[in-house]
Order: sequence, then C-alpha cells, then structure tokens
Amino acid sequence: MIAVIAGFLNKMNQPRVITESELRANGAIKLERPRILDEFDLVADTGSVFKTTELEGRWTLVFFGFTHCPDVCPTTLSTLNNFYQTLDDDTRSDTDVLLVSVDPQRDKPEQLHDYVRYFNPDFYGVTGEFLNLKRFANQLNVPFNKVPLEDGNYTVDHGSQVVLINPRGHYHGFFKAPLDPAKMKLTYRSMRATYNG
Repeated sequence: MIAVIAGFLNKMNQPRVITESELRANGAIKLERPRILDEFDLVADTGSVFKTTELEGRWTLVFFGFTHCPDVCPTTLSTLNNFYQTLDDDTRSDTDVLLVSVDPQRDKPEQLHDYVRYFNPDFYGVTGEFLNLKRFANQLNVPFNKVPLEDGNYTVDHGSQVVLINPRGHYHGFFKAPLDPAKMKLTYRSMRATYNG
C-alpha cells in the first residue's frame, strides 16, 4: 500500500509531456532543432564580462527589455516572477531568468542590477555594446529599434517573447506574449522532460 501511494505521488510530481500542438496552444514554440549561438561578449549587471558560455549548464529564460520601459517590461518581469515562484525547488535551482537591455545608453550595469532584482533577487541582467546586443537579439529572432520621441527623448520598441535557452547554451524555443504563469509552467516542464541534451 505504501509503495502504491509513493508511486502515485512520484507520478504526480513528474512533468506531463505534451504534444507540439498542445505546446503551441499554450503559447510555447519548441524549435525542431535547437540553434547554436555564436560567441558574444556582453556585460553582466555585476560589471563582469558575460560570454555565451555563461548560458551553459542551466535553463535560461531570456527577455529583452529596458529599465525605462513603461509597461511591457515590468509586466513581463512580474509575470516571470510569478512563474518562477510556482516551480518546485529542483526545477527552480537550475532555472535562470535574464533581462537583456535593449537600451545600453541609459542602462548601466548598476542600474540594471537594481531594476532586475526588484522583481526577484535571483534574476539578473546584461547589457553591452549596441552591435553585440543586436547580434544576440538577431540570433534569437527578437527585434528591437530605437524610436525618437517628439520631446527629443527616445524609447525602444522590442519583441515581447521570452526565449528559452537549454543547458547546452542553445536556443531551444520561446514563449509568446501574453504570458500566463500556469501555462508557462506546463510547457516549460514538458520541454525540460523531453530534452535529451
């Protein structure tokens, strides 16, 4: 009897593997073949160099945004925090959430550090030279453009998807906006369960 109960509880904790069409219906797209990323150098929010290899060994959810973003970025980071909190300890222990700034002119490492950790102390950010950021974004199919405003200031339009990098440091898939923490948990756990890295 105890073995049956233990087996049932273990099965309950296993992620449910869902089909590609179910993934899509729940707002997640898994690439047919994960894409290898080119080497790049960015700057971590601690001020240290951040290279492609930093993405290896863990699952990373990458969102492109900026600290002066009025609505999409804070909403997305709040949703990512809600999603992150729903994960069990084992899953959370090898899951990173990374904000890549699309506004390197204003987002210095210290400012990015404080902004990202406001949403969760485990989240982190990177910035860097504009061309390096653009190359990284292009590899992940995330568009962004600087848009001048009438008052002489500017904003930055950017894609709102959250990209998933697998433990080999390859582009694995993405989650489409609007994000839903429960659906993200379902699709994320399924993609992890079918990963054969």
